[in-house]
Amino acid sequence: MVSVLLVDDHLVVRSGLKALLEATGRVEVVGEASSGEEAVARAQALEPDIILMDLAMPGMDGVQATRRITELGLETRVLVLTIHDEDEFLVPALNAGAAGFLTKTVADTDLMGAIEAVMHGHSYLPRRAAALLARREPQGPSKGNPGPDVLSSHERTAVALYANGFTAKETAREMSLSPKTVEGYLARARAKLGLHTRRDVVRFAMEAGLLGDRGGQ
Repeated sequence: MVSVLLVDDHLVVRSGLKALLEATGRVEVVGEASSGEEAVARAQALEPDIILMDLAMPGMDGVQATRRITELGLETRVLVLTIHDEDEFLVPALNAGAAGFLTKTVADTDLMGAIEAVMHGHSYLPRRAAALLARREPQGPSKGNPGPDVLSSHERTAVALYANGFTAKETAREMSLSPKTVEGYLARARAKLGLHTRRDVVRFAMEAGLLGDRGGQ
């Protein structure tokens, strides 16, 4: 059973999502929050598997809340679920640490697939979002820049897991290493590849064919 925290400032939306998710028999909604501040507190208290995060909320918005939750170092993954399209909010959400991005217009058909993908350690980006990210002006890897061949096997694995939504702790567990060692591999990989943000890492992984795998491990 997947535990989920719902974050949306509209009660009717939370009620609808709760009914949709719990009807599957595979999800338990363990909590709800109506603001970014409340989302951070509930995330820390409940440590759910998944947080469905709205973006437009009064006070602390969903991007800020996602960043704060990511900084807590929990194994919780944030899946953005919003009415806003990808053009404006996709990159800020990924940079804040979101593992996936989904619009509410397709929640009835795509939400469980997104949750399952994120639960298995993958990033979830709809086709349009992935295409948009790939078309953006490169700020990291691009043609003429270093490719995955410059990485050691451990660096490649760490990058692949990180791009696929794994936390540092989960990456360390997958690689049977300490979190500090994994952070060292990630830092060296970013330096070799010229990567700075999560957006850069995800785009590199897309170009290198690493999204959806575990770096050959």
